[in-house]
Amino acid sequence: MSVILISRYRQIQFAGLASEVSTVSRQKVDQVFSALDAYSTFIASEVKADVNSSWPFVTVPDYSKKSEKISELVGLKRPWLFLCPLVQEDLKENWTSYFLESAPVWYQISLENEGNKFTVDELMNLSVPFVHQYNLTDNFNPIPTQTSGPVLLQWQKYPIEPDNTGLLGTNYDMLSIPEIADLYHASSASLRPSLGFTQLPDNSDGASYGDFVIDSQIVQPILENGEIVGMVWLRLPWREFFDNLNVDGLFGMIAVLRSSCNIGFGEIVDTANELSYSIDASGAKFLGQIDAHDTQYDEHLVSHVFLDNKIEDEQLPEGHCVHKLTLDLYPTNDYEATFHTTKPAAYTSVVVAIFAFTSIVFLLYDFFVGRRQRKFMERIVKQDQIVSNVFPTAIRDRLYESGQKGSDQDLLDPLGGGHGSGGTPLADLFPETTIVFADIAGFTAWASAREPAQVFILLETIYGGFDRQAYRHKVFKVETVGDCYVAVAGLPEPDKDHALAVCRFARDCMKTMKDTTLKLEVALGPDTSDLELRVGIHSGQVTAGVIRGERSRFQLFGDTMNTAARMESTSQRNRIQVSQVTAGLLIASGLSTWISPRESKIFVKGKGEMQTYWLNVKVVKGSKFSKSKNDMLAVSETVLDSSDHNHSVKEVDDNFLNDIETMTKTERLVEWNVEVLASLLQQIISSRGEVRDANNASLKEKEATIGTGDTVLEEFVPIIPLKRFDASDLSKRQEASSIDIGVEAKTQLRNYVSNVASMYQDNPFHNFEHASHVTASVKKLLTRIVNVDDGNGLTTSTDVNLVDMAGHSYGITSDPLTQFSVVFSAIIHDMDHPGVPNAQLMKENTRSAQIFKKSVAEQNSVELAWGLLMGKEYEALRACIYQTEDDLKRFRQLVVNTVMATDIVDKELQALRKARWETAFANNLIHDANLTSDDCKATIVIEHLIQASDVVHTMQHWHIYRSWNEKFFMECYTAFKSGRADSDPSENWYKGEIGFFDYYVIPLAKKLESCGVFGVSSHEYLSYAQSNRDEWVREGKRLVKEYVAKCEEMIKEQ
Repeated sequence: MSVILISRYRQIQFAGLASEVSTVSRQKVDQVFSALDAYSTFIASEVKADVNSSWPFVTVPDYSKKSEKISELVGLKRPWLFLCPLVQEDLKENWTSYFLESAPVWYQISLENEGNKFTVDELMNLSVPFVHQYNLTDNFNPIPTQTSGPVLLQWQKYPIEPDNTGLLGTNYDMLSIPEIADLYHASSASLRPSLGFTQLPDNSDGASYGDFVIDSQIVQPILENGEIVGMVWLRLPWREFFDNLNVDGLFGMIAVLRSSCNIGFGEIVDTANELSYSIDASGAKFLGQIDAHDTQYDEHLVSHVFLDNKIEDEQLPEGHCVHKLTLDLYPTNDYEATFHTTKPAAYTSVVVAIFAFTSIVFLLYDFFVGRRQRKFMERIVKQDQIVSNVFPTAIRDRLYESGQKGSDQDLLDPLGGGHGSGGTPLADLFPETTIVFADIAGFTAWASAREPAQVFILLETIYGGFDRQAYRHKVFKVETVGDCYVAVAGLPEPDKDHALAVCRFARDCMKTMKDTTLKLEVALGPDTSDLELRVGIHSGQVTAGVIRGERSRFQLFGDTMNTAARMESTSQRNRIQVSQVTAGLLIASGLSTWISPRESKIFVKGKGEMQTYWLNVKVVKGSKFSKSKNDMLAVSETVLDSSDHNHSVKEVDDNFLNDIETMTKTERLVEWNVEVLASLLQQIISSRGEVRDANNASLKEKEATIGTGDTVLEEFVPIIPLKRFDASDLSKRQEASSIDIGVEAKTQLRNYVSNVASMYQDNPFHNFEHASHVTASVKKLLTRIVNVDDGNGLTTSTDVNLVDMAGHSYGITSDPLTQFSVVFSAIIHDMDHPGVPNAQLMKENTRSAQIFKKSVAEQNSVELAWGLLMGKEYEALRACIYQTEDDLKRFRQLVVNTVMATDIVDKELQALRKARWETAFANNLIHDANLTSDDCKATIVIEHLIQASDVVHTMQHWHIYRSWNEKFFMECYTAFKSGRADSDPSENWYKGEIGFFDYYVIPLAKKLESCGVFGVSSHEYLSYAQSNRDEWVREGKRLVKEYVAKCEEMIKEQ
């Protein structure tokens, strides 16, 4: 019994000790990775900011000093830390010239910084002046590189000293070493650091020429625009690594490092892929390229993976290997000997029990104390990050310093709740600064048509891109006020080129804005790419500091701030306006070609007329800056990093995102509609659970016969029997976001929506963009259907809320197929619309008018869209939408009723809808035993939802209403001019719009509010409708004249 207890206790104690060693080792390796990642980011930023540098011809100033700090940070005494640029084949010849020109300069600086005994001439003699590799069969003599394609050159080195080959290593092709080539290709595939074994020259004391040791190497990619332009290479000596673990009680342990790849150097390949070390408190000892542990201790194994980039060998070029490094820890005989005892079994049992109990107590105590301290440190780090984001570094440090001088008061409220004098304010005068205001033009109107989450996705993504540009150009972000971004250069650290920095920052923000809105249109819907930036810049002195009190922040004050704001407000969309002061600073710097005088002076409140200038911006492919300082201010087409696409946005297929800039607006709208429908299909499949259609042949027969009557309108029913909510089905549901509808179905969905878009005619109003606008409103209203008690406008997915919402929304929210049908109807409701009303089609006696008799355009849209969907090429898509005959019939009925509801001119249909509204929400009279009051209410709510969405521009921001109203007038006026309308629409357009608001739009908005299912959106729609009606009364007559003038001009041009 005692032997068993001792063995168990021994195993427990070793597991604890090995876990601590593993944790400390992992933390040290993570620290190395973090340091190298920061170093590579710093190098990339320095190169971007230097107008005279571009990869691969890059030399980092004071490389040895910076590398020394990195070495101290990672805790290594004798590291090798190389900067290795990636030199393409066509630049190899140019590299030799660059080496001869640049190497003596950084050699001299490194020798001075390191206090090295060599001279520059000696180092040049130890350097091979051309791109080379070693001849392993000829005493390691250098020879020109034997491979074509890019090379990874050893360039800047710390420390700057020759290795035991007698050479400095400069210009050596690192890719000629197979293990480094493996790591390079792994990092290229993952864009992450890679760690692996390799044979390296022995740089320890007493090593001989040609001696090699097995160590590890880390390659950290340096990225520019998502592409690797170089590497930071670090040698990681494991014996030194294990020497400095600083783990108390470390004794009698074997560490076995295992790599998934073999070790080799050039043509010399060693099949061993294991290194063993004996480690204890006194240090580490290398045991050889073997697994040196005793197999009797296999059950004591504690293992940890240092690095796994989650890529497979198949992702690398043939012949290369993915390094996966694992640390295995085992006890030794010496460790076990400490547990042997000759005491009686009873005494041993008691002692072991006491120690086991005590150890458990202390382990628990240590665990809880450690956890508390970790939480405390995490909180401190987060608080420091918050303070650093709010205040400049210098102000933050002054806040901390004042807090350390013995005050118990709040640093930002020294009077303990009062706001007044007390202590020295944190404020300074900065005589030379440049301030930029960047406002998103069109944002207010765009936001009026969006859900709150979409508004914040847009702002977070755009402002995140601006933040990265601010960091790159060393510009300080002051604040964001609504949709306006404010930044400054020249404080808190003085910068003589503050005007240049801000102009470059504004230039790159313009490109960031353009690229971001193009990409986000696929996720956020119509009109997103129409958003543009309006920028104003002014230079001068400002007072800056912290007004202490609640919600304190760093603020700027003075005339410069006010004038910069005026520069923005009087600027134009997609233009950068600078004041005469800023223009003067640019001219003084020899950059007069960066600016052009504005055509006319502007009037600024409080200042009168001012001469301002436009900042000239042009797009240059493939370069971040213009080659000459005097060129027009140039912006790269690739300023926006791939990381600017915020991860919170629902991602679309990568191949489409890569081509986003080449897409037309219609193609981007197609992608957005596809994502909307795909998410609803996920919900349909989730709600379906395990239900499957048992009679597929019967379903196909039903598909062939449904909708084959004389007209679509005859299928219209006053009440649609919807699927009732069954709470017992909740257990069958999966998480909708985790469901994959399949590549085939997704492809068919994209093809279907693309075909629908192509079948829309090129009308000014009734076009695919308008259908997408209607779809956005439908999606927004469906999202806002909430529990009457919630009142917050947000839907949830908890079981209780699903039950509540099913009753409150009359079953609309409980059936994803209903929601899909309404959105589907919005997309197809104006397909092939001819751009004239149904009455004109009847008058012209068109073929569709002869078939359908009334509601001609609407019936034609359903007929076309349904016939297209029933094609054989969309079988997988249809299987996602429905799998039973009941679902098919309900889907068809919902589409028919919803699209027919968009015919608001037919008086008979309108009278029927009005009567059904009274029946549903006033009298509550339902006489059919198979139908319910909820079915009646749901049917009429769906019809009013699509009606409101069809004219949603009248219930949104004034600018949106005016834009779509002009397009509709243009469509009607064009029809009149072409002889397809009896009267001139301009004669009654002003009064007609007022009547449309009074007798249709505003009553419709009031119905949305009174039905009580749309949360705050119904009130929002009503408020905008009333506001737009009042604005039209004031501005309508003038606008109609403008509409007519534009139409006449357009007709003349045709």
